[in-house]
Amino acid sequence: MGWVSGIAVYILVWWISLFTVLPLGAKRAEDPLPGTVESAPDNPRLLFKFGITTVIATTLWLIIYVLVKSDVISFREMAKTLAGPDG
Repeated sequence: MGWVSGIAVYILVWWISLFTVLPLGAKRAEDPLPGTVESAPDNPRLLFKFGITTVIATTLWLIIYVLVKSDVISFREMAKTLAGPDG
């Protein structure tokens, strides 16, 4: 995995992780202000959730990186198998 593809994979993993972390601990405001959506969270704690997301994404990215570099999962062999006898 090159550095460009490594960054691209990290960004994708980070965004997917963010969308799984965002609902955690979200509670509706008891008395929403006029003009706000009733389902908007009272205290979203976004910086805390960004930190949790970064830890999760970094861990997952490291696992992906090790799998790719160690050839535990050989993507080249998978591609040859999927291409069939002609490819």
